[in-house]
Amino acid sequence: MSTPTNPFGQVLVALVTPFTFDGEVDWPGVEKHIDDVINAGADGIVVTGTTGETSTLTDPEKIRLVEVGKSVSAGRAKIITGGGSNETAHAMQLARQSEKAGADGNMIVTPYYNKPTQAGILTHFRMIADATDLPVILYDIPGRTGVAIAYETILRAAKHPNILAVKDAKGDFAQVSRVLNETDLMYFCGDDSNVLPALSIGATGLIGVTGNITATPYRHMVDAVNRGDLTTATAAHMQLEPLVRAVMTHVPGTVAVKYILHGLRRIGSPRVRLPLVGPEESEAAQIEAELDRVRDIPGADFTNFRPDRNAAAGGSLPKVAGTTR
Repeated sequence: MSTPTNPFGQVLVALVTPFTFDGEVDWPGVEKHIDDVINAGADGIVVTGTTGETSTLTDPEKIRLVEVGKSVSAGRAKIITGGGSNETAHAMQLARQSEKAGADGNMIVTPYYNKPTQAGILTHFRMIADATDLPVILYDIPGRTGVAIAYETILRAAKHPNILAVKDAKGDFAQVSRVLNETDLMYFCGDDSNVLPALSIGATGLIGVTGNITATPYRHMVDAVNRGDLTTATAAHMQLEPLVRAVMTHVPGTVAVKYILHGLRRIGSPRVRLPLVGPEESEAAQIEAELDRVRDIPGADFTNFRPDRNAAAGGSLPKVAGTTR
C-alpha cells in the first residue's frame, strides 16, 4: 500500500461552539477558542461536528464557522466541516457551501435515525464525496447513528478518489487493522481514551474532544509516536487519563468541556442548546473530583479552576429564532 498525502493534520480538535448566555453563537469567543487550540498544538479543527452541537446549529451558523475558522487559522491548521446530515441532498448542499466558504475537508457522518442498509450508506457517502473536490473523512460512530459502517462498505468506499480517511469511534481495532492492511485509507481515533492504542497500530492521528481543553499532550503523544518514542507517548497518555475521564464519562463531552472551559475562564459561558443541558449538581461534583486527579498536564492549569454551577444549571435557554436550515 502507498502512503497517501495527509490533507487533514494529525492532532485534530472536535471544536465546541461557544455560546452566549442567551444561546447565540459567541463569535468573538469562537475566534479566541480556535486560536487557543491552534496555539496549543492542534493542526486540524473540525467545526460543526457532534461536539460543536451541529444538530442545533443553523446552516448559516455552520457555514460561518467554516469562514471564521479559515480566517483565524490563517493556514496554521486545516479546517474540516463535520456536520453533514442524514438527508443526502442536504448533506451535499452543506458540503458545497462549506467548500465555497474555504473548508479544507469534509467529515461525513453515517446517516443517523434512518438506519439505512449498507448499500444506502455507501450511496450516501459516494454522492456527498462526488459533490465537491474536498478530501473526505468517513465518520463511524454507531453509538450515535444506530448503524456501523461494515468492513466491506469501507473497502468499497475507499475506492472513491475523494474518500481518504475514517474517523473511528467504535473501537474495533481488529477492523481498523484489517482496513489499514488492505487499503490506503488513513484512520483517526475518535475515542479520546484510545488515542495511543490506535496510533500504535497505525492510525494517522486523532479527532478529539479533550483537545478543546489542552491539545498539547496530544501533540506530544503524536510527535513521540512519529519518532518511535513509545515511552514519551505513554507518559502523555497517562497524563491525559484523568482529564479524559472527567470529560467523557459523566455527561456528554460537549457539556463537560464547556463546563470546564468556563471554569477556566476561557469561554464566556458554559451554555449548550437544548436538548443538551448543563451538568446537574451530582454530575458537576463528579467532573470536579476527576479534575482533582489531574497533575502537571501541559496547557491546562487547574489551580485557577473556578466552576460556576449556577451558570451551567439548566444547560440552555431555548434557541427558537430560525430552524436548523
